[in-house]
Amino acid sequence: MTTSPLWRKSSYSGGGDGNNCVEIAALPTHIGIRDSKTPARATLTVAPTAFTPFLDGLKTAGHSTVTDFARFRG
Repeated sequence: MTTSPLWRKSSYSGGGDGNNCVEIAALPTHIGIRDSKTPARATLTVAPTAFTPFLDGLKTAGHSTVTDFARFRG
């Protein structure tokens, strides 16, 4: 039996429908990252060991949340 991943939105996803955000999910071997506005489109995957440095890189570049990452994608 295969279960769907549990996608979680940032607590900074904003008001209204909360779709101006990215979502993350723990996949069997990777961390999945997707745009909540278009969840059926491609998912970015990173190894769990790379996820923390990924977040740290966003913070170092002056971006406080993963939500800022979504703004780069448009």
